[in-house]
This record gives sequence, structure tokens and C-alpha cells, in this order.
Amino acid sequence: MLSPQEGRLRFFRRINDRPRRRFRRGVYLLPSLLTMGNMFCGYACVVYAMRGEFETAAPFIGFAIVIDGLDGRIARMTGTTSAFGVEFDSLADIISFGIAPAILSFAWGLQPLGRLGWAAGFMFVACAAMRLARFNIQSASGGDKRYFVGMPSPAAAAIPAATVFAYPVGLYDYRAALPALVMVIVPAILMVSTIRFRSFKTFDLQSRRPYGVLLFIAVGIVAIWARPRDVLVVIAYSYLASAFIGMAITRFRHRGGQAPADAPAPAPEHVEQTFRPASKS
Repeated sequence: MLSPQEGRLRFFRRINDRPRRRFRRGVYLLPSLLTMGNMFCGYACVVYAMRGEFETAAPFIGFAIVIDGLDGRIARMTGTTSAFGVEFDSLADIISFGIAPAILSFAWGLQPLGRLGWAAGFMFVACAAMRLARFNIQSASGGDKRYFVGMPSPAAAAIPAATVFAYPVGLYDYRAALPALVMVIVPAILMVSTIRFRSFKTFDLQSRRPYGVLLFIAVGIVAIWARPRDVLVVIAYSYLASAFIGMAITRFRHRGGQAPADAPAPAPEHVEQTFRPASKS
């Protein structure tokens, strides 16, 4: 039994005085180590780009893309997802897919443009940050997992990384540096756009697949090993163009009178007649 004085104190206690929920301390080691490796790749890219070693700096962004794709999938498969892991991964992505590609692009080809090159590099960083913030909000609220709204930041970072890796000689002339401006601005705009890009998150690795899929993967590995510069450029720019190809196919289907696969079926004609009001005589 509480005394009358204790009852009054409990009644007048503020909501903020209630005991707060204590968060669990500690982190899951395996996904955090992969995220740390992602961050290290971005940092290494910045260091080598500042030295002018572009051929060594560009592949680190590719390594970061591979690690970034593994840490989230491994965390989901092992049941080690956490709020800390989500925020840690976003901060690592800012470094690897925002700051690192911008500095690499500036040191490689934007520097002759002066302030215009500075502005283009900062635009890429800002768009990458906004893209990651929007992705976190959309992931928390759910949505169609088959598509990304806007170009993913790893794919956008792959555009300058693959270009620099294919042509590691820097651009030191003002006119020659103009294509580098397009290389940075176009992916930056696509990151904050509403254009849908295909997502591979729905690809199930645990289900059975035909043997042809293994053969296709083997051919891709051999092609990357034999001609890495050419193949990586083709992959990066093909993914960028895939969104526009998909938009063109969708518009062509609409003009041809074919409804897209995910569109709802139209109502039958007799249903419309049933709910049509009778005309007054």
C-alpha cells in the first residue's frame, strides 16, 4: 500500500521522469568489420588520388562496392542487423561513394576547371548524402524492393571510378576536362532524381537456379579478369542507361495500348454498365 503522499507524487510525476528504455551495448562484429573495410577502401582511394596514383585509387571504389553489397546481405542472413549497423553503413557510404569519387574526379580531371570543378565535386558529395538519407527513410517506411528511386550511390560512384580506371592518365587541359564535368554531374543528378533503377535485392541466392546462371557468372568473371578496364566501364554505363531503356520500353507499351505488368487490370465492361445511372426520360 502506498501512502497518500507517495500516491500524489506518482500522480504528478512528469512523463519525462519515467524510466527510459536502456539500449543494448555492443555491436555485431562481422557486419561491422565489413563496413569498416568499406570505409577503409574509401579512405585509401582519397589518399592515392591525392598522390596522383589514379590507377591504384580507382579500384578501391570497386572493392568498396563489393563489400557494401556483402555486409547488408550477411547481416540479414545471420540475423545480426541493428540500428547501429544501418547508421554506420550510411556514414561509411558517404566516404566511399560520396567523398572518395568526388576527390578522385577532381584530382583526375576537374582540377583544370577551377571553381567549376570544385562546385561539381561538391555537388556529387551533396547528392550522395541526400540520396542515402532518402534511402534510409524509404527503407524504414517500406516500398517496392524491386526498384531504387534514384540511382544508387554505389552505382553512381562506379561511373567516375570505372572511367578513371580505364583512362588513368589525368586531364590537364580545360577543354579536355569538360567530359569529366559531365561524368560527375550526370550521376549526381540521377541520384536525387525519381527515376527508377533496377534493384537486385530480390535475387534469392538460396533457391535453385539453372546451370546456365553459373556459366554466365563464370563468363563474367573471366571477362573482368581478362579485360577489366573495358568490361567495368561497360557494366557501369550499362546500368546507368538501363533506367532510360526501361522508361522508353514503358512508354512504348503505353502508346501501343499494352498495360505494364504491374498495372491493375481494367474493370470489365458489364461492371461499368451495372453502376451506370439510368437516364431520365
